[in-house]
Amino acid sequence: MSILINKETKLICQGITGGAGSFHARGCRDYGTKVVGGVTPGKGGTKLDQIPIFDTVSQAVEATGADASMIFVPAPFAADAVLEALSAGIRVIACITEGIPVLDMVRVKAALRSRNSGLPAHKKAWLIGPNCPGVITPGECKIGIMPGYIHLPAKDSRHKKRAGIISRSGTLTYEAVWQLTQLGVGQTTVIGIGGDPVNGTGYIELLEEFDKDAETDMVLIIGEIGGSAEEDAARFFKESMRKSLAGFIAGQTAPPGKRMGHAGAIIEGRHGGTAQEKISVLKSFGIEVAASPADIGETVLKVLGG
Repeated sequence: MSILINKETKLICQGITGGAGSFHARGCRDYGTKVVGGVTPGKGGTKLDQIPIFDTVSQAVEATGADASMIFVPAPFAADAVLEALSAGIRVIACITEGIPVLDMVRVKAALRSRNSGLPAHKKAWLIGPNCPGVITPGECKIGIMPGYIHLPAKDSRHKKRAGIISRSGTLTYEAVWQLTQLGVGQTTVIGIGGDPVNGTGYIELLEEFDKDAETDMVLIIGEIGGSAEEDAARFFKESMRKSLAGFIAGQTAPPGKRMGHAGAIIEGRHGGTAQEKISVLKSFGIEVAASPADIGETVLKVLGG
């Protein structure tokens, strides 16, 4: 099994006629994802290779039955693209775009909460990102910019144990995945939630889904400095999860007050989410934390008992 997406997922790409959109739409298709259409206003009725293009998301959904969207719309218009996908009934939205204004994302977050209010998980809309690599269920469906070949499908795990991954960092996600693949640990689903201050989906909602997934034996979270999301996830793990959790926190040498790569990765005040504070909290709740990026794979293997 997996969470969010699988081999039956039908994907459209908003912004498919742009350079990044066209390149990665082809990449997802070549991986095996069912890319059923694209959306670019004014380009409806044309095609990218054999992928039909529509003027609106609602037209694409009506014609193709799409239930997922990958967004490569420029930052000033990306929030409206997300809202359009929500309005059209898209269930999984992966917004790859970076640089979206925070106030735009506040508006999107409010719309997402309103859309999902009172609904069970299988009927909710899931926004992954923005400013993220996307989501992949190895061997079944890739939505985003990650290199597909580094992932090991859960069914091919040599250890008969499988991991789910949730990460704020794109590059560290790839590093962790490659280490796990080299160690023979298959991945059920890998999700890059993005490093912006306001994103669509956080650790806890995804930990809930992984905890219910029959094939996921443990979960790895890759965090960064800034905010309290990792600490909140650790508390959720201690109070509510049945499965094991491992972690890594990036930014251990970051000076206070300096943004490190992501808009959300900034230490502020006396207790502003330093790496050391986060690591201490995770360990206090019984979570194995990798000391360095090079140790992530071995830490996961340790938690799995390998």
